[in-house]
Amino acid sequence: MKRVYLDHNATTPLCQKAREAMIAAMDICGNPSSVHEEGRAAKAIVERARAQVAAAFGADGADIVFTSGSTEGASLALAGKDLHGAPVEHDAIRAWIKEDLSVSCNGEVSIEAPEHSALQLANSETGVVQKLPQGLAVSDVTQAFGKLPIAFNWLGVGMALISAHKLGGPKGIGALVMPRGTDLAAQIKGGGQEMGRRSGTENVIGIAGFGAAAEAAAQNLAAGTWESVEKLRDLMEEALAAGAPEIICAGKDAVRLPNTSCFAVPGWKGETQVMQMDLSGFAISAGSACSSGKVRASAVLTAMGFDQETAQSAVRVSLGPETTEEDVLRFAEAWLQKYKKHCARVA
Repeated sequence: MKRVYLDHNATTPLCQKAREAMIAAMDICGNPSSVHEEGRAAKAIVERARAQVAAAFGADGADIVFTSGSTEGASLALAGKDLHGAPVEHDAIRAWIKEDLSVSCNGEVSIEAPEHSALQLANSETGVVQKLPQGLAVSDVTQAFGKLPIAFNWLGVGMALISAHKLGGPKGIGALVMPRGTDLAAQIKGGGQEMGRRSGTENVIGIAGFGAAAEAAAQNLAAGTWESVEKLRDLMEEALAAGAPEIICAGKDAVRLPNTSCFAVPGWKGETQVMQMDLSGFAISAGSACSSGKVRASAVLTAMGFDQETAQSAVRVSLGPETTEEDVLRFAEAWLQKYKKHCARVA
């Protein structure tokens, strides 16, 4: 029986349009900084992708600085700043902020000084979507971009982080988006590429894939793909709750990403569930991919008020555009089989 991939928030399969764009870019040998014909051809690929990302993200007129991903983008955006944030942020943000903002039991963050704060748009573990205040300094939009109808130009944030591999593009390429002309000190110095914000020869192949993936993601969003995914997510949660009445679904009463479900059965370790489901042919996770493998309670769930036992028992299932009804129902059936065995062991 075929494996089912249900870990799209960790990374997504490379979409066909991104694959095609990357293969085509491999045939271009020029350096984008060179002025000869080959260099101009490479530069054209970079600028086409920049335009594709801008169009998909509603960032016309903004500066889009290509980075190696949201983690580097966070370093570029936050270095030297003294911003407030919450423990529900991704570790790449938490490394730079003061974690002093309060979090509700639904995962919603309260902000009093937006211009001095960082706030994610959507959480990678629970899928909880935040209401971004106007004038927010920095927002990690990595999980929301491509899944929600958003536009940088009306989000009202100073800077936004996005990453290709969360929406069907390649790993190792992302962008920091900001209003044109924003004063920002480069963290990687050298040749002055990317408008002087990020030196180093551009990753032309990765950038080409990012642009194509962003364009494809915008088309999927407009076609209603994620409404269909949300119905599958809800169907799965109903099936799980019917067979496991004690299941706890984090953030269920808040607005969530359409593809994300984070749930727990207290006392049944998340790492154990991940391994059991892997052996059954399903890829899921126990929290953020950047923190998986570390035996500790989820900082996100702990911040939401869950006790240590529950926070250590949570798993995340994240669906994608290719996920089918058969996939989610098969998963629910397999998970419930393991759940019944767990209950028998602890009885």
